Amino acid sequence: MNRNSLSESSVVKTNESGPKSRGIGLHVSISGHLTDSVQRAQEVGCVGVFQIFTCSPRRWEAAVLKEEEISSFRNLVAKTNYKVFCHMPYLPNLCSPDVNFHKKSSEVLTREIQRCDKLGIENLVVHFGSHLGTSVSEGHHRLIAACQRSLEVTQGTSVKILLENSAGVKNSVGSNFHDIAKVLDSIGDKGRLGVCFDTCHAFASGYDLRTDAAVDKTLDEFDDAIGLENLLLIHLNDSKGGLGDASDRHEDIGKGKIGKKGLGALLGNKRILQAPVVLETPIKKEGDDRRNLKTAKSLMPDYLR
Repeated sequence: MNRNSLSESSVVKTNESGPKSRGIGLHVSISGHLTDSVQRAQEVGCVGVFQIFTCSPRRWEAAVLKEEEISSFRNLVAKTNYKVFCHMPYLPNLCSPDVNFHKKSSEVLTREIQRCDKLGIENLVVHFGSHLGTSVSEGHHRLIAACQRSLEVTQGTSVKILLENSAGVKNSVGSNFHDIAKVLDSIGDKGRLGVCFDTCHAFASGYDLRTDAAVDKTLDEFDDAIGLENLLLIHLNDSKGGLGDASDRHEDIGKGKIGKKGLGALLGNKRILQAPVVLETPIKKEGDDRRNLKTAKSLMPDYLR
């Protein structure tokens, strides 16, 4: 895609007066040029929100952001009225007991906060990671230290770290709401912290989402432990695995063990309308992402569409 394919005259504004509610979108590719992600978000039907990586998620290195690239991206995001979320690359593990690996992971966290700040992205989604057979408490300690260090180094920026709940797979941390709350409290800088709630991960770790009543109960537990005001993003994914089976296997919307009824109940729950929604569903063939987004929109109450 040509980096100049989004001229000012071709920009289609998304909800000029702002989204009627949270906004719903996808994680989109930055292939070619960061600016291309904006057009991709429009083309697949993202409303008010989308998510990106700032660099390749499977490499440690990241190309330096050029001033022209930064300016172009920020201008187009402003013109299209999108709220953009960023996701950390896959390789870092902020809970790693390996001193060098942990240091390298922490440096990537700091770098990504700085890149988000340059791009005008206000929120960075971060996985808890794996303690690799040590202990949950030791994993928490290393994660807390990494976040505190990065927040201190990036003082003066407003970028928030959004910790994403995990699926409870072996050696992982961050699947229990009360554990997440303890980590947030320990990091301390509440003004720059929040939570990304992944539906597949929550379901896999034992939080039921299949009915209205189940969604209400899970949200009650979240509110009691963490506070719904700290829920700043929802990753909407169905689950291949069953309730509490600790399996991080995302499924197409409505085709997994949570199902349309449960995901629709979550999307329509008025207690969490402040949280934008981003899908991270499987893409097996071209158009799968667009189809899943269309299905998710159909589950939303009419007044939110």
